[in-house]
Amino acid sequence: MLHIYRQVTSLRQVRTFVITKFRENSDRYPFPDVEVLETPPMNFVRRGMLKYLLRKPALIYRGEFEAIRRILLRRDPDLMHVYFGDTGVHLLPLVERWDRPLVVSFHGMDVQRRVKEQGYEANLRRLLRLASLILVRSRSIAMHLRELDCDPEKIRLNRTGIPLEAFSYFPREQPEDDAWILVQACRLVPKKGLATALPAFATFLKRFPKSRFVIAGDGPLREKLERSVNDLNLRKSVTFAGFLSQPELRSLYEMAHIFIHPSERQPDSNQEGVPNSMLEAMATGLPVVATRHGGIPEAVTDGLNGFLTAERDDAALTESLFKLARDPALWRKMGQAASQAVRCEFEQTRQIETLESAYFEAMERKR
Repeated sequence: MLHIYRQVTSLRQVRTFVITKFRENSDRYPFPDVEVLETPPMNFVRRGMLKYLLRKPALIYRGEFEAIRRILLRRDPDLMHVYFGDTGVHLLPLVERWDRPLVVSFHGMDVQRRVKEQGYEANLRRLLRLASLILVRSRSIAMHLRELDCDPEKIRLNRTGIPLEAFSYFPREQPEDDAWILVQACRLVPKKGLATALPAFATFLKRFPKSRFVIAGDGPLREKLERSVNDLNLRKSVTFAGFLSQPELRSLYEMAHIFIHPSERQPDSNQEGVPNSMLEAMATGLPVVATRHGGIPEAVTDGLNGFLTAERDDAALTESLFKLARDPALWRKMGQAASQAVRCEFEQTRQIETLESAYFEAMERKR
């Protein structure tokens, strides 16, 4: 994930290496020090005994525990940072034997309940107790972890860092003939709220018929969303742009006028932290129309740099779009405020300093 790559490659006061099960897209993420797990071939009888008779966790019966242990013995790190709480649960047999500082970061989807996984919540609670510090991308995630009895004294807020040199402020003019360009950039999954965004745009289009809606990203909902576009008669006005590179995404933001992101909570409690794409768009000066969901209100202040509505309320979403399109002075003012909010709260250098401070604090707490 890009936001993790940005963190790992921006560290200045510490040296780090990465342990991973497999490596992908090394051309896009050229990090030099990656340890790819090499699990030894295991006798199927022994694996079956470990899994079914002794009821050992997957980390052990797959051979990953021993592979990671060998790397840690050879590299002798001072601290371990586990990205994503569910990964920490998977690594729990290792964490229980780890005698050095441990930092675990939570990002949103990893606070969801997993009722079909027996013992998952109990293991998550144990992970929270064992960790030296817990990092969260938003206060809303911290609230959910406190509900799991996480010690509030161990929780530290570490925002997503946005490189402002890559997403600098871009002044825009009111579109001619009211040809507003709306954009949403995300994975095409239910919690991103595209099922609400499309009917909201359909109503907006009746008042501003030359407008367009560009959806950047891909995912399992692509075909279903394309059918919705057809059903709503939006084929000429909605574009599925697919996944875009960072320069392509910036170019899209610069040609757009409003960023829309109506995220919605899922039945399994899956939720957003603070969406990276939303922050990048805001940094360039796009006002946001979104929902009161997860960590979004921690970046978007209703009436200041965007508008917030209830989840799954396409009528309210459309009304927010109308407020911006009918008042270009307000639209311009909110765009400037959006950029300033990211500069003050989410600038990458500041967040890296926060991360490194957490590392040093964790080591001090362990001592």
